[in-house]
Amino acid sequence: MTEGFEKVPSRQRRRFPGISSRAYEHPADRSALVALRKLSGFDTVFKTLSGLLPERSLRLLFLSDSVRVSDAQFAHLNDMLRDACYILDLEKVPPLYVTQNPRPNAMCIGLDEPIIVLTTGLVELLDEEEMRAVVGHEVGHALSGHSVYRTVLLFLTNLAVKVSWIPLGSVAIYAIVTALREWFRKSELSADRAGLLVGQDIQASMRGLMKLAGGNHLHEMNVDAFLAQAEEYEHSGDLRDSVLKIMNVLPRSHPFTTVRAAELKKWAASRDFQRIMDGHYPKREEDKEASVSDSFRASAAHYANDIKSSKDPLMKLVSDLAGGAGDLGGKVRDRFTGGGRGNAPGGRSEEAENSGGSGGSGADGSGTDGSGESGDGRRQ
Repeated sequence: MTEGFEKVPSRQRRRFPGISSRAYEHPADRSALVALRKLSGFDTVFKTLSGLLPERSLRLLFLSDSVRVSDAQFAHLNDMLRDACYILDLEKVPPLYVTQNPRPNAMCIGLDEPIIVLTTGLVELLDEEEMRAVVGHEVGHALSGHSVYRTVLLFLTNLAVKVSWIPLGSVAIYAIVTALREWFRKSELSADRAGLLVGQDIQASMRGLMKLAGGNHLHEMNVDAFLAQAEEYEHSGDLRDSVLKIMNVLPRSHPFTTVRAAELKKWAASRDFQRIMDGHYPKREEDKEASVSDSFRASAAHYANDIKSSKDPLMKLVSDLAGGAGDLGGKVRDRFTGGGRGNAPGGRSEEAENSGGSGGSGADGSGTDGSGESGDGRRQ
């Protein structure tokens, strides 16, 4: 074991007996899950849909053509898995498989019983503490029940293809799929938080996300510079860039990697995280009493605060309009052109006099987890 690992031995980490997934779930993810859990028979209905999806086939495929992690195979991963389940108090340890694939992926799938799959590309890419965060990420998915609820997304995506010949049929389903993908992306932020609770090493979590973005070249990368990319991405460009950002993220199941890193860093510095580490968190036994309306209010408040504090030009415009903006036409024009609200002599805006423009760039739509959805890249 290296010197770095000796500083954070697995059994010296804090454990969270009886912790509810509500403790770490993103507000938008939590509100959806609380509402779905309140629907009587919801799980039963969608578990019956397993016959319409290749779940049994996938289980047999991994059993026959991948390596099942145990004390005899990939023992260090087996120790991490049991450790993660111990820390998050997940009673039944899900099966874990390693499958040959050079692309770094991880996913949690299954309706009746979740299974976790890691690719060899991911196993070879990450060090021990980075992998511990990934395993915790997947265990977080299992504890939240994402593997069940994401079946809705898979089912509707497949259904959209089948009804594409019906006028407006695929349009209606696509609207639902788009909304579910937004939830999907927020559930990934939830799982990132679970990974931090398991690993309890923010630097390892940051390194893992950097490696997913830039490969195994840590000597060429810097956490602060990586996080600065997220800051630049958020408030660079004008309204046109804001629209392009939305278009880039719509088909993705994961937020962009720099955004995930920034969100996790912010949560790690929050009072909510510190309260969990101090042992103050909602318990699983209280899940049935969780209020749907309170969860939705928390989600709405979170989005409102995001819009209010965002430096993105579109979000600024929305915030201005919500606050009773006066010159609507001028604001829209300025956001599209990057101009300011006032004009300097000579017809140039004060903003143009004092600052230069900067453009944002979008990343490839890679990164998924949990749903087995194809067409997106990394799944961790």
